[in-house]
Amino acid sequence: MDLQPIYQLCQNSKIGKKLPTALYVHNTALKALSPELKLYESNASQKLDCAEKATLIKFYTHQPKISYLFYPDFDIDPHPALQASIQVNLETGEIKYQDYSKSENPPILHRKETFVTPDYPHYQKFAQLTKSEELLGLLNYTSRIGTRQGWFQVLQEKSIKIKSDHSVIQFSREDAENEQTYTLKIERHKAAMSRNSLSKPVRLALEANLFTPDLTFFDYGCGLGGDVTRIAEKGWFAEGWDPYYQPDTPLIMADIVNLGYVINVIESQDERRHALIDAWELTKKLLIVSAQVLINDKNQGQIAYGDGIITSRNTFQKYYEQEELKAYIDRVINVDAIPVALGIYFVFRDRTEAESFRASCFRSHVSTPRIRIEIKKFEDYEEVLTPLMAFISDRGRLPVKGELPEESIIKQEFKSFKRAFQVILQVTNPEEWEAIADRRRQDLLVYIALSNFDERRNFRNLPTQIKNDIKALFDNYQKACTLANLILYSLSSPSIISDICQDSHIGYKTPNSLSVHVSALAELDPLLRVYEGCANRTIGRLDGATVIKFHTQKPKISYLFYPDFDTDPHPALNTAMHIDLRDLSVNYEEYFHLPNPPILHRKDTLVTPNYPQYNKFAQLSQQEEYLGILDDINAVKRRREWEKCLQEHCVKIKNHRLLWRADADTEMVKLLKANMRARRKKSKNKNTIEENPEEFLNPEL
Repeated sequence: MDLQPIYQLCQNSKIGKKLPTALYVHNTALKALSPELKLYESNASQKLDCAEKATLIKFYTHQPKISYLFYPDFDIDPHPALQASIQVNLETGEIKYQDYSKSENPPILHRKETFVTPDYPHYQKFAQLTKSEELLGLLNYTSRIGTRQGWFQVLQEKSIKIKSDHSVIQFSREDAENEQTYTLKIERHKAAMSRNSLSKPVRLALEANLFTPDLTFFDYGCGLGGDVTRIAEKGWFAEGWDPYYQPDTPLIMADIVNLGYVINVIESQDERRHALIDAWELTKKLLIVSAQVLINDKNQGQIAYGDGIITSRNTFQKYYEQEELKAYIDRVINVDAIPVALGIYFVFRDRTEAESFRASCFRSHVSTPRIRIEIKKFEDYEEVLTPLMAFISDRGRLPVKGELPEESIIKQEFKSFKRAFQVILQVTNPEEWEAIADRRRQDLLVYIALSNFDERRNFRNLPTQIKNDIKALFDNYQKACTLANLILYSLSSPSIISDICQDSHIGYKTPNSLSVHVSALAELDPLLRVYEGCANRTIGRLDGATVIKFHTQKPKISYLFYPDFDTDPHPALNTAMHIDLRDLSVNYEEYFHLPNPPILHRKDTLVTPNYPQYNKFAQLSQQEEYLGILDDINAVKRRREWEKCLQEHCVKIKNHRLLWRADADTEMVKLLKANMRARRKKSKNKNTIEENPEEFLNPEL
């Protein structure tokens, strides 16, 4: 369908609200449109029984679609909410319905006079409201005011109220605060959540091995006490206090204190500040702070209140920006909080422990080189030398005095660590040890680059073990910092990042991106690890992130969650978090509710060859490539289209293997097999699969 005439008609229309890709008109203004647009619209409306009840009609200028939008309160609400929409595809006849009636944060309208004709009964009232809002600067926040919650937040910030008669009232800040103080009673205890597992902040601390033996735990603002119960069940001393549920429990000092989603439910800024200070004063080793973080997602049941919002349950929620949350923690208790996930921070009492934790976040996993040559002398000392091998594998260097508990035994036999290592080199591959040292150098460079991002860390304040690593692997701290700074400088060049992504030996590449499994991150060039770290150090990764996507045409990192990555041959995307590195804005998307979600192909390209399921993944991709079903990835990037493609090619997937369908057309299968033979002959890797295409895809019996 040629849409150029439609585009021109929409652009030339004197009626309606024009956007770059659409024209919106009120149903009463249809009669004022050109005859061609009216005819075009009638082709869509005749497919519906309720088109005449729609409030607005949306003409798409770049797609053969028309949408009917229902705003039942258009006349009486200054900024009415969208109740429902019906979209008609004029090319395919497909009709899509979307219900917003139960949404707690629906899209809303502004500039209502632009949708109607000047003779509309309320035109002047609408126009006057828009003029007032423009003078007050309310309509400048285009990225925020499109939904009810965003609009309320802007009104709150400006101390403005829009009355039902479309008039505007501006309060002083003091009046606005007083009005709220005396009209709302916040029920904080209703924000407490009942969980059947550990909360994410406490779970992350547990997974980071920060719960050492004989450690004590205190939950400040424990709510219903789920974390206290579960930590106690695991063998640690655990107590909790809550002003509503457990007010009589004494406040006691503990090694780890959790302030979990507490500060965001306190409406008083002064009380919020004191809660953070009190929790920090109870902390001996680690304070876990978490709060709700504001991201570009649909918030539910909320109205503006103070510096936060009131939910539909009459509880207060203060939504922080991620950087704002860190700055708040750092300022109130004078620390350098470490982000571990979105809205979750670890605050260590000891600075060296904080640096050790930071460094551990960038340490890649390596295996100890295996014994390749059996020598009698080594067999006699293998038990003595095993701890030394483990240490060198872990640090990439020889230990210094006092670092290895077995030091005296080893030196008693070999006089020095260096001599002992010479015995190890006789039975192992020296290149593997050098590769480990090189990997540890890269790990340190990533750590130093990200640690020095804001200001250079003082060498004296680093943990002793890290100082020893730097001395052994770089000679001195100055040299290590110089190399780390070179990496940071390179981040400012999009072309360098793009080139490194395209040259990467691992990952799924497109013209605009490189995607890797999280397990393969350490295999990437240090520059890409630092690039990802810029997002991770401030925002944190999406919980359960499976795939990391580097965008090469814009400074952006995406974290994608595929819960069935290992088990599903083509797993569906569950959630995604996109971080714009220019302003660290976060966009969050959910796909799990979609009937036709995006799916993943060529999983083998995302992981390293030593990934447990690599061979299985690679074999499936190879089968699919020879059958030709991956030739046009865009055509099969969603579940339904992929399933249709499999059916058209007479195959099904079982246990990561393609199988001929038992009900497949015999002649069609013959043609497909012939095509496979031809593709195999043209392939440069024709020896990588079975010689006989008939056997390559086992028939379903």
